[in-house]
Amino acid sequence: MKKVLAVMLAAIMLFALAACGGNGGTGDDKGMSESPIAEVALNIDYEVPADFKIGFICLHDENSTYDKNFLNAVDTIKEALKLTDEQVIVRVNVPEGNECYVAAKDLVTEGCKIVFANSFGHEDFMIQAAKEFPEVEFCHATGTKAHTEGVDNYHNAFASIYEGRYLAGVAAGMKLNEMIAAGQFTAEEAKMGYVGAFTYAEVISGYTSFYLGAKSVCPTVTMDVQFTGSWYDATEEKNAAEALIANGCKLISQHADSMGAPGACEAKGIPNVSYNGSTYESCYETFIISSAINWAPYYNYIIGQYAKGEEIAADWCGGIAEGSVVLTGINQGVAAEGTFEKIQALVEEIKAGTLNVFDTATFTVGGKALKSYKADVDTDAAYKADTQVIKDGFFHESEYRSAPYFDLRIDGITLLNEKF
Repeated sequence: MKKVLAVMLAAIMLFALAACGGNGGTGDDKGMSESPIAEVALNIDYEVPADFKIGFICLHDENSTYDKNFLNAVDTIKEALKLTDEQVIVRVNVPEGNECYVAAKDLVTEGCKIVFANSFGHEDFMIQAAKEFPEVEFCHATGTKAHTEGVDNYHNAFASIYEGRYLAGVAAGMKLNEMIAAGQFTAEEAKMGYVGAFTYAEVISGYTSFYLGAKSVCPTVTMDVQFTGSWYDATEEKNAAEALIANGCKLISQHADSMGAPGACEAKGIPNVSYNGSTYESCYETFIISSAINWAPYYNYIIGQYAKGEEIAADWCGGIAEGSVVLTGINQGVAAEGTFEKIQALVEEIKAGTLNVFDTATFTVGGKALKSYKADVDTDAAYKADTQVIKDGFFHESEYRSAPYFDLRIDGITLLNEKF
């Protein structure tokens, strides 16, 4: 039995430049700062059985920034627990179809005690496997059904990434203000573009929180969203970014997994806020900041619960405080002056509960402020709204289940194509 008792290990950021430079504080005038979110340690207070194995199923491979985040977190927890190659089995490029069930079944056959899958469309096949193998724990990122399915060994997880996107949006808004002050365009022309994958609540929650962050410092900002109909399509993401730029967008962000949009921004000289990792090395003239989910704290949680013989929650959602929401450092050659300090202060407000990303006083829908709203939390085939999610003056995202359910179309954001 491998003994790893009361060890505190710094959680490795999911991308190389998340806290790069080692300069302390904000670093030099040019180059990358440290991350404005302090690192959170992994608390490993359990023993891992000698026969323990865990399997991971990923939709794509390391070429997808989304999947690379999961894979980097696998490396982090593997090193932290001193797991061998035989104890950690990874399957990549597993489609959202029966292939997922087959992969899960194979991982059980290979002796895995926990099987984890990372894409929304994997869910039904993970549930199928969980029902067939009740002695194995099946954990799934971005899913919606664990809290209603009633399968004891099936679990969902996500993170409050809307916190990170909001903070990245603040960096975007500050950059717009700098460009307005420099006379590059007027305040009324402050329009951002956003490359989205699908019109799922996860994407809506993400682009809305990003917009609200920008609007908190640049009140005249508007935003256009162009959807690609794919989580990972470099060509479509590049085309979407180029279309947004041609439509007058002065800054681009994304919820998509390739370098298509950041590359288009670098080619056109348009500031960019990326997602799931720093693009500084390849887009150093336009990259500002990036937010991401760090999955290592969740891996640590599920392995620890298994090792201690304790129940794994049906839904788990980590935030900044848990180290699950992270930011890269800030590209100080592109970001507006004072961005590091501003975000660092807001991080403390989020942690203290004095800043709520979806504060209903900060947005309207159809010109009206909302006092109540029912969302589709207990997902069914009809996607029927079932849960009151606004109380105490803000929308309570990821509280009633881990996966996002914010699906409001707020004023100031224009969807250019809604077919996806």
